[in-house]
Parts: sequence; C-alpha cells; structure tokens
Amino acid sequence: MRKKRFAFTNELLLIAVIVCEIILFGMLNPRFLRPIVLLGSINDFISICIISLFVTMVIIAGGMDIQAGSIVGLSSIVVGVFFQSGVNIYAACLLAIIAGILCGLLSGFIIAYTNVPPMVVTLGGSFLYSGLAVSITRIAKVELYKGISGFPAAFTAVTQFRFFGIIPSQILLFLIMAIIAYIILHRTAYGRSVYLCGINSNAAEFSGVNTRFIKMTTYALSGAGAAIAGIVLTSYLGTAKADFGKELTLPVITAVVLGGTAITGGSGSIFGTALSALVIGIMRFGLSMAGVNTQYLDIPVGMLLLIIVASRGFSGKGFSSNLTGIFRKR
Repeated sequence: MRKKRFAFTNELLLIAVIVCEIILFGMLNPRFLRPIVLLGSINDFISICIISLFVTMVIIAGGMDIQAGSIVGLSSIVVGVFFQSGVNIYAACLLAIIAGILCGLLSGFIIAYTNVPPMVVTLGGSFLYSGLAVSITRIAKVELYKGISGFPAAFTAVTQFRFFGIIPSQILLFLIMAIIAYIILHRTAYGRSVYLCGINSNAAEFSGVNTRFIKMTTYALSGAGAAIAGIVLTSYLGTAKADFGKELTLPVITAVVLGGTAITGGSGSIFGTALSALVIGIMRFGLSMAGVNTQYLDIPVGMLLLIIVASRGFSGKGFSSNLTGIFRKR
C-alpha cells in the first residue's frame, strides 16, 4: 500500500511542477502562454519523451542505457542514405528501426551473457554507433554538417501537421508511444518479468524467468525507441544528420530517474517517466524562451539529477517522498 501511495504522490508532484513551470515561464515571457507556442513546445523535446519511455524498462530491469542518443543519429542517417539510394522513404524508416533494434540487441547480448557492467557496454556502444553514423555519412559522400535533405512532403508533413491548426501531431505520437510502453511494462507477463529482474535477478531466474532474454530485449526495445525518435527528428527537421541525439543522454536519464524509477532497478512507471519528460522538456524550452543560451540548458538538468540521486542516497526513497516527509514533520 505504501508503494502505491508514493507512486501517486510522485506523479501528483510532477503535475504540480509542470503547472508551476508554465506559470513561471509565462511570467518571464508572456508568449510562452500562447496555446500554439505552449503545445508546440513538444516539437523541441519529443525525442526525450520517446526515448525515456523505453530506457525506463532498461533501468527497471537493472540495466543502464547511455547509448540511445547515438542510435538516434545512426537511425536518422540510415533513413537518409537509403532514401538517397532510391529506397521508398517508409521502407527506409523500417530499415532504420531494424538497425536500432540490432544495435540494442548487440549491447544487450553482451550485457546479458557477460559480466561487463551495462554502463561500460553502453558507453562503448555510444562511441560505436555514433562512429558508424559518421562513417556511413562519409561513405555516402555527404557533408557531415549539412546532412541529407529533399525528403517527400508527405514524410515531413506527418510531424509538422497541427490538428485544428494548434495541436501538433507529435503530441498524438507521444501518447501512442506512451500507451504502447505502458501496455508492455504494466499489462503483460513480459513487463512483470522486467520488474522481477530488477528486484532480484537470481530469484527471478529460479522462478523460471529467462533473465538474460528479458535484459537483452529491454535494450532492443530501447534501440527501437531511439530509432523512432531519430525518424521523428528527421521528418520534423526535413534533414537526416549523424549528430542528431548527441545531447540527449543527460535529459533522458534525468527524466527516467525523476519519474520515480530506481537507478538500481526494480521499481518505476511509464506514467511517471512521461510526466517527468514533460517537466524536463518544458524547463529546457521555457529557459530558452527566457533568453538562456542553449549551451547552458544542461546545467539545470544536471543539477536536478544530482539532487534526485543524492536525495535517494540519503533516505532510500524518492525525491518527492522526501519532500512530503518534510511537510508531514512540520
């Protein structure tokens, strides 16, 4: 019962933070409160939202994934190169998703079947996949900083369309991805096995769970999510580039941890991650609208991550649980 109460409190606090952010940034820049601007802000951080949903599964299972950002760039350039070679754009997108899954499977296989720590493997994967993206770009004789453009209007329109002229289609995309991730993690036997792996991997194995398969496939799902994020970025910006996603690792991990997922695994929720991704995204967008240089946007995100981790280290509980405990004492 206590865990359920904490989950509710954590998510309620995140909703309150979102409301406070909207009010604060609206005061700093009234344009922020315009519906077309506020709703359209998701276009700037949709990648954080999508990737964090599936990295949540990796961390709940007891793993760590810092390679997702590199897979974003790799999948983007895969779409561009295949399209440039004459492949149908939607077939190119499918190939990019397959590439993302294979990247995740490779890292997941090494983690599941060796004793190498996930942090080390995914760090190596980050360099490997970003290097592959750059190599593919050079082999295709494409200028690295220009990328590949000239995509069909129908492809770019998917992410640039607005319902009723106000609501971006990417909000619908985020909801669809969140629902898919929620069903996988919270409504399937596979999802229950993910939690068991994170709580106690040995006990899960004794109870009949194929822990190696579960851990490996969480990385495959994360790779698929990163690839989809890369495709969305390519569609929205109308350009495929190898360096897409290089700045996403910190906000993604922060979103997952802020959402209530234990960094040691075994607990967390998709709803919490979805809300915290919005908190991070709105904060970055609001600060940029307030005039903060984009080079400094990772500073508050990094500070937030340190505060959350330190908070849990002191008490063994979540950040919001500490806050509510303080108020109860008073």
